[in-house]
Amino acid sequence: MSRFFPAKTRRSPFRPLATLIAIGAAIALNACASSPVALRGTADLATVIARASGEVAILDTSNKQFTGIIGGLGDLSHASIVYARDGRFAFVFGRDGGLTKIDILSHEIVARTLQAGNSIGGAISQDGKLVAVANYEPGGVRVFDTETLELVADIPTTIDGGPDRSKVIGLVDAPGNRFVFSLWDTGEIWIADFSAGNTPSVTRYQNIGIQPYDALITPDGRYYIAGLFGEDGMALLDLWHLQSGPQRILDHYGKGEERLPVYKMPHLEGWAIAGKRAFVPAVGRHEVLVIDTETWQEVGRIPVHGQPVFVMAHPDGRHVWVNFSVPDYDTVQIIDTQTLAIDGELKPGTGVLHMEFSPRGDQVWLSVRDDNKVVGYDPYTLKPIAELPLPSPSGIFMSDRAGRIGL
Repeated sequence: MSRFFPAKTRRSPFRPLATLIAIGAAIALNACASSPVALRGTADLATVIARASGEVAILDTSNKQFTGIIGGLGDLSHASIVYARDGRFAFVFGRDGGLTKIDILSHEIVARTLQAGNSIGGAISQDGKLVAVANYEPGGVRVFDTETLELVADIPTTIDGGPDRSKVIGLVDAPGNRFVFSLWDTGEIWIADFSAGNTPSVTRYQNIGIQPYDALITPDGRYYIAGLFGEDGMALLDLWHLQSGPQRILDHYGKGEERLPVYKMPHLEGWAIAGKRAFVPAVGRHEVLVIDTETWQEVGRIPVHGQPVFVMAHPDGRHVWVNFSVPDYDTVQIIDTQTLAIDGELKPGTGVLHMEFSPRGDQVWLSVRDDNKVVGYDPYTLKPIAELPLPSPSGIFMSDRAGRIGL
């Protein structure tokens, strides 16, 4: 679109004393100039979802500007993105069942398939060869070749052997070329193991709890944790010791206490793990819970501005940033992970949906949906460094996710 302009290629002058070298360099330079893709890396790039227009914008965090936009991606009202292992290609999961492979350098669609009727995210395998999609309709997981988007495996989540299928949530990649996911309707965790090839072995864990609604995998790939909508507590599966099966954690949470109306369920991917503590958005409360990751017991609660949605850790682990559901979604608070005190507060605008740190933590980018903008901040001074227009932005995904488990 006209509001995005790629950087111009600048030619270097050649001296007559190096005629042959100059000719060779000029040929190479002309070849690069005629190429549709500029020669550059992707480590400083991010993708930002423009949910209302079905587009993805490419953010250059070094120059603090959008370099391009890719349209025709379908319904992105609850979209997410994962990256190929080279960081150049990204896979966009649309709510309408669309799976799209995009090139973040050429700003083009490479391949696209409408693989289901209603989807809720996906994951890419450890070796980068498979991309899996979690489906609501029809329920199950479909797995595709990352080069061609050809179907590799279809894993239907049938209920009691009948025609009905369970919705799938919390799909993540795990070490060993495995995908782990939860079943909303039947209260199960399944592991699809592709380590032996494209025909997976599937392990099922039943009776983990009522209506798991979201899940996460810890950054080291060891623990898979599913949140429960239908009852108190969470289910934890230790992927290093599968013989132990799922365990219940935080069973006491919410019992005997009256909670506020839940305006938006918090995303478990938004758990912040800093050192040996996890900072967890409380459901229906103006609190962030502090969990000991060695015992998985609650060790503290932090009063905050509203009902938290995402709790995101700065890469150095010293602070976590929290955003909130309506009506408090104009505010972001910063918590000191040592003192557990509120250390700062921002008012970026109305509808702060997502936060994402640059890989080394020198920047943090926020999508402000209702004000149609993406805002960058210096996380140390809390001063803005950029404000970029974008229609109804939501998820922001740094390309360094290509090398991280569960993202």
